[in-house]
Amino acid sequence: MNTDNASLYVKWLKQEVAPALGCTEPVAISFAAAYAAQYLDQPCTKISGFISANLYKNAMGVTIPGTTVCGVPLAAAIGAFGGDPQKGLKTLEDITPQHVEMAQKLIANNAVDIAVEETPDFIHLDLTLSAGENCCRVVVKGTHTNVVELYINGQPQPLSEKQNTRTQRETLPTFSLQQAYDFINRVDFNDIRFILDAARLNSALAAEGKTKKYGLNINGTFSDAVKNGLMSNDLLSKVIINTVAASDARMGGAPVVAMSNFGSGNQGITATMPVVVVAEHLGVDEETLARALSLSHLTAISIHSRYTRLSALCAASTAAMGAAAGMAWLFTRDINTINTAIINMVSDITGMICDGASNSCAMKVSSVVSSAFKAVLMAMQNSCAGANDGIVCADVEQTINNLCRLVIKPMTLTDKEIISIMVAK
Repeated sequence: MNTDNASLYVKWLKQEVAPALGCTEPVAISFAAAYAAQYLDQPCTKISGFISANLYKNAMGVTIPGTTVCGVPLAAAIGAFGGDPQKGLKTLEDITPQHVEMAQKLIANNAVDIAVEETPDFIHLDLTLSAGENCCRVVVKGTHTNVVELYINGQPQPLSEKQNTRTQRETLPTFSLQQAYDFINRVDFNDIRFILDAARLNSALAAEGKTKKYGLNINGTFSDAVKNGLMSNDLLSKVIINTVAASDARMGGAPVVAMSNFGSGNQGITATMPVVVVAEHLGVDEETLARALSLSHLTAISIHSRYTRLSALCAASTAAMGAAAGMAWLFTRDINTINTAIINMVSDITGMICDGASNSCAMKVSSVVSSAFKAVLMAMQNSCAGANDGIVCADVEQTINNLCRLVIKPMTLTDKEIISIMVAK
């Protein structure tokens, strides 16, 4: 295939499918605080600033990785005392209980004041850390670790080429599902072998989720139901349990890295684990798994790149459309089956709202993964939602565009109302 086209999809995968520790919104806050703290010559004594409303929505209620606590002030304070900004989305990898205690003391002294503001950028952080007579202000915009401004004692500082390279994302052209399908069928295996890291990391996270009761322990509930004969021990149950186990651990603060998609661990989990489970069921080799995972993640990227990075739509739903594509490819290798499965999913779960990152996200993950599996089964029987059914139509690309149109326009108002409800709690 065309080498330039092939490199585009590899770039998309390497840019948007990346390791991350913990829910990315609180981690973004920790990262910004840690980034500022490195320029102070003594421990931080005060944190102030603001974050965007959408970032707040996804940071207020989810467990901070490596801890049992949650909240925007704690995310900032823990990052200030124990974060390593050089690790990006793995900023909190080395925190200790002592860092949490220091953060809690800072908050008890009323020394953390972070406001919520409506900003044009869905991801926008502006934090100032102080210690003695010195202070450092950091501004992050656009993506979770994209540092765009740095001030030391009020004076603007140049951002080094290394900093810009680490934090900024290249703007890449969008692509269709047909193009992604053609790519994964023709690309040399060695060019996409790296995507197997998604299977390795997220499978390890799923295994961790089964070891203890993280979050709402939804995977444990389903596993008990299988043991008690209330659910079947079939492929669908295995898909749901293994995917939700990773999500339980992720949202419950497990200190285990996830492979994310489009800046979200849950999206990465949702695009990965159903494909891994079906691949194991079919007994396929690593190359086949890599091609299926590449299609899943590229499909999720293709859809999410058409709407905002954070929105009122539960993005696990569009990540699950990627999983549907990957599972359908494993079963059939047929593009028509893949397209039909995605149309079925749009008809099924359009409108599932994102009301912030929390332990209950794993419940939504179980719902969208179930929808994906159902959509694939229907597609394999040539059963498709009709062109006159709601927002779907016969063309998969137009169907996706219709979904994204809802997210970009009317659901913007929905998002504001959701945030208003959450802030008022």
